[in-house]
Order: sequence, then structure tokens, then C-alpha cells
Amino acid sequence: MAAPFKPGDYVVYRKQKFSVRPGPHAREICPAPNGDLYSYGVVKFWRVVAVQPNHQVVVCTRRGKQHTLQENDPALRRARWWERLLLWQRFPTLKPPQEARSKR
Repeated sequence: MAAPFKPGDYVVYRKQKFSVRPGPHAREICPAPNGDLYSYGVVKFWRVVAVQPNHQVVVCTRRGKQHTLQENDPALRRARWWERLLLWQRFPTLKPPQEARSKR
């Protein structure tokens, strides 16, 4: 089993979506039987903000939203070294707590 997540870790989350028009980062696009919708997967690049004692991980998106996920979610994994190197601009930057408070 992998070591538990720590605040500041880079993580990748594979999110399943459904829509009429898939976005540019859509993967594994499959049309619905009637052809009205498409199902597809999108890879999200997030950072760990906090790890809660009940095996939940709080992550932050590039736009500042926070999501709480289970630590053992099969769609959640650590970013590989080459993802951090080549796709660094897709991961959010975490601000120190005092800097975030002063901008309010």
C-alpha cells in the first residue's frame, strides 16, 4: 500500500463526465445509445490541502475550489514525476495561510 497523502502533494484525479459536447481534454469518448450525450473521462490535476483523520483528503483545484475525497478512491492517485515536470502549469499553486488571509 502506498504511503498516505500529505499536504502539498500533487495528485491526479480521473473524473467521469457526461455532456453534449466534450471538452478539449476529454479522453475515452463514448456516445450514448441514442446519440444525445457523450460519456468521457477528464484528468484533473490537483494539490492536497489537508488530510483528515477519517481517511479523507481535501484537495484544491486551479481555480481555488476544494473537494473532499476518500483516500482510497480508485480515481485518485499521486502525480508521477514526469507529470509534475511536464504538466506543472496544470497544477494549482498553494498560497501560505497568512498570505491568503491578508488578501481578504
